[in-house]
Amino acid sequence: MSRAIDVLVLGGAGVDTIVYVPSLPLPLPLADSHMVPAIETRAGQTGDFLALGVHALGLRTHHLDMLGEDHAGDLVRALHRERGIALTEVPQPAGTKRAVNLVGPDGRRLSLYDSTRAREEDRLPPETVRALAATSRHAHVSITHPCAYALPLLREAGVSISTDLHNWDGTQAYHEAFAYEADVVFLSAAELADPEQTMRRIAERGRAEVVVATAGAEGAYQLLNGELTRIPAVTPSAPVVDSNGAGDAFAAGYLFGRLSGEPPERCGLFGAIAGAYACTVPATRADVIGREELLRAATP
Repeated sequence: MSRAIDVLVLGGAGVDTIVYVPSLPLPLPLADSHMVPAIETRAGQTGDFLALGVHALGLRTHHLDMLGEDHAGDLVRALHRERGIALTEVPQPAGTKRAVNLVGPDGRRLSLYDSTRAREEDRLPPETVRALAATSRHAHVSITHPCAYALPLLREAGVSISTDLHNWDGTQAYHEAFAYEADVVFLSAAELADPEQTMRRIAERGRAEVVVATAGAEGAYQLLNGELTRIPAVTPSAPVVDSNGAGDAFAAGYLFGRLSGEPPERCGLFGAIAGAYACTVPATRADVIGREELLRAATP
């Protein structure tokens, strides 16, 4: 069967309002108003950035998610149109997902998500998921509510699956459906008391072939065939200004390597390079590393 799509991205479309603040946590005293360096709104949440990342690396990409008929949805549609990324949208009556990201001078961020932009009955139409999965090599699933119901359909279609659990603490039950159904699991080590223990539990209880935990400036850890190895951090080529999107960039780089048939060590290197690049990009820009630049950086 012909596979016209390399990476089908499910979920994670939305808009962020970026607020640069003097520091995190906020030391601001109670007052009627404060001046901040900048406030800007742009399209791009986790699924958008994953789609941008793999597309820029030359993989044929298709994004599927729910969008509202609102200005935020228009921004998401425009981003995909301008970057040449195929987008299949499902109506979202509650409106397009949005968040406020507070970004400190050192690049750290705190995200505030609008929980009203979703409903319990939200679903991605099964017929749409089946049709796209039938022509896809791989599916990357965001941990948004509608995507949980798409996991069995993707498994039936025979595509490989990846997901990003982000800052999971290893205990919240909601994340388990994603953690145990994916072949490749990404997560951040930031909230894990014992990253190795959590990674091994994911591999033992689920179907993951590889589990990767990112650890910021410390690099990342990769669990494969029962062996835990370290992925060294890559020094950014420019000053670090923002960590927003670094995890999505790492996943995109890693998946590019995996779908290109590269060995695990090389996949990890690609992820580290892409993640480091993302840290040099202001959160107000939707910019990702391209294929030539990544391969050049990965050449000894």
